[in-house]
Amino acid sequence: MKVNLIPIGNSKGVRIPSSVIKECGFGDQIEMRVEHGIVVLAPARRTRDGWDGAFARMAATKDDAPLVPDTMEHDWDKEEWEW
Repeated sequence: MKVNLIPIGNSKGVRIPSSVIKECGFGDQIEMRVEHGIVVLAPARRTRDGWDGAFARMAATKDDAPLVPDTMEHDWDKEEWEW
């Protein structure tokens, strides 16, 4: 499908037909990137989308140990402090 570029201030825009918006599952925001000189539009992903599944897989494989210990020990902790 050929469409015309329309001026929008100092930029240009493209009108996307509603049928294409519906077919692509676009909401109010979309992601845009350029791949090999081609503009690619995709539905915007939600922030942290898929994290729940990733955490479930980590728990199932026992790969959910903290990367940093809950407590950080230091020599100061072993000595009595003077105030």
